[in-house]
Amino acid sequence: MKANKARAITAGAPQWIEKTGLEYTPEDKNKANLDNVAKDILYKTLDKNMFSKIKTCATAKEIWEKLTQLYEGNDETKENKLTVAQQKYESIKMREGETMTEFYERFSSIVIELTSLGKEYTNREQALKVMRALPREWDVKTMAMRELKNLNKLELHDFFANLKA
Repeated sequence: MKANKARAITAGAPQWIEKTGLEYTPEDKNKANLDNVAKDILYKTLDKNMFSKIKTCATAKEIWEKLTQLYEGNDETKENKLTVAQQKYESIKMREGETMTEFYERFSSIVIELTSLGKEYTNREQALKVMRALPREWDVKTMAMRELKNLNKLELHDFFANLKA
C-alpha cells in the first residue's frame, strides 16, 4: 500500500491505495511471497468444505482470522463451551468396569479441553477431584495418598501411575 498523493489528506491521515507490481520494493515482494507461502500451507490443510468458507479471503491473516472464528466461535460460544467442559469435570465419575487407564484418558481429555478454553486447575485440585471420582473400593488407597503425598507437586500422570500401582 502507498499513500495516495492525488487526494487530500483527511483528518491528518492519508488515503491508502494498492501499489502496482512495478512499484514493489524487494521487501514488498518478500512479504507478498511469504503471504503466498502461508496461504498455500493453509489451503493444503483444509478439506473442501472448509476451503469453500475461506476462499474469498485475500491474505493469510484473513484466512487465519476466519478459521479462528469458525472453530472457536465468538465469546458467547466460548463461554458455553467452557460451561459444558466444567460440568463434565465436576460430574466425572469412574464407570463400573472402567480401567484406570481408560479413566485417566477420559479425565485428561476433559482437563485438556478446559485448559484450551482458559480454565486451569492446580495439581492438588485435579488429584482431589480424581479421588472423589473413584469408587468406594479406592477409599483406603486415596486416604493413604492424601497423607503421604504432596498433592501440590504431584503431576496428574504420576498421580495415576501411583493409583495403578
